[in-house]
Amino acid sequence: MSDVLSVKRPAVAPKISLSVTRLSPTIGAEVSGVQLADVSDSPTVAEIRSLLLKHRVLVFRDQPMTPEQHVRFARLFGDLEIHPVYEHHERHPELVMLHADHDRPGRENIFHSDTTFREQPSFASILRCVYCPDVGGDTIWSDMVLAYERLPQDVKDRIATMTAVHDVLPSFSGRMTPERRAEVRRELPPVEHPVVRTHPETGEKILYVNQTFTTHLSTYNDPFDNFIGRERKLNSDALLPYLTRQAEIPEYQVRIRWRPDTVVFWDNRSTQHYAVQNYFPEKRHMQRATIIGDRPR
Repeated sequence: MSDVLSVKRPAVAPKISLSVTRLSPTIGAEVSGVQLADVSDSPTVAEIRSLLLKHRVLVFRDQPMTPEQHVRFARLFGDLEIHPVYEHHERHPELVMLHADHDRPGRENIFHSDTTFREQPSFASILRCVYCPDVGGDTIWSDMVLAYERLPQDVKDRIATMTAVHDVLPSFSGRMTPERRAEVRRELPPVEHPVVRTHPETGEKILYVNQTFTTHLSTYNDPFDNFIGRERKLNSDALLPYLTRQAEIPEYQVRIRWRPDTVVFWDNRSTQHYAVQNYFPEKRHMQRATIIGDRPR
């Protein structure tokens, strides 16, 4: 009999080989070769995160998962937010329920980045299609790194050190009672973020103002003019819409057509998105988990 003890080695998770197909020249990729409900190993998480930084928007098809699996997968990338307004899943408050039907038309058809009204806006969101119409209800994402890169140099110089105010109430107050509005104002006062933020992982410059939550430029100062008073105010009021409209440029975009069990994982720091509301009165049901980010710099 051998004196050598038999050592039972821990099972090693097989390496997953991901297949990646670009969806546009600038933004978006479809990823296959993985079931997100089964992901648990660090190498796969790191590979998905690396692809997210590179492509900004990742699409995963044929991903059936329970709400528990959705939340568990999202938590592999960080702590999760609880949205102050949207309906939550009854057992998982981190999971936002986005319902639209003949009684409740969708309202997300405006370019935005999720929760920029927070001091620490979200790092990323993970949205799963539960039900969608056969035609319509696409979502568009815009590359805000490219939007910044393509700005004229004089505009870049002008906005380099500016900040802007972001506020939850202008977009969501209509869904609240006066009492709830007062609570949300105490919980989430308006915040200032740089107009141009630096991506904390890639170092890229990002145009970081949006049509939904950015209310005004808080430090407007144009070194190229000598205007005072009313003229300066008019210039400030004109500059913000010019900046937020950059997300509408098709060359910066990718458009995703949904089908049930499609999951899209996007970087909220470097993108904006727009849910196309062209399917009313058909039904569309989505579930979203949103990962807490850092304070913009």
